[in-house]
Amino acid sequence: MARLSRDDDPEPSDRFPAGPLYVPVQPGPSGCAARLFRTPLGDRTAVGFTSERRLTATLGPGQAWIRLAGPALRALAAPLGVTTVTVDPLFTAPPATPLPAPVPVPALRAA
Repeated sequence: MARLSRDDDPEPSDRFPAGPLYVPVQPGPSGCAARLFRTPLGDRTAVGFTSERRLTATLGPGQAWIRLAGPALRALAAPLGVTTVTVDPLFTAPPATPLPAPVPVPALRAA
């Protein structure tokens, strides 16, 4: 079977949605950096959302974001060894919170 050209293919080979994605970022010393996440199996993944509403519903209203095309997000993550891009994840685990400092238990006195 001959491979169709992109113009003839009703379902292009690219698995990315058309148009730029909303990519969560975090501030850093040199500007913003794309946030990387982990899949349920523990692999690192870049994440993009197809709408600001989906990003806000998943990560909250305070999450900063930028617009990037899918291939640009993949190219940005590739030098970090991240080969997976997840689009519109349904849920995320809450960020890890540091445990409170342990409270020392008073030493038991010998009676």
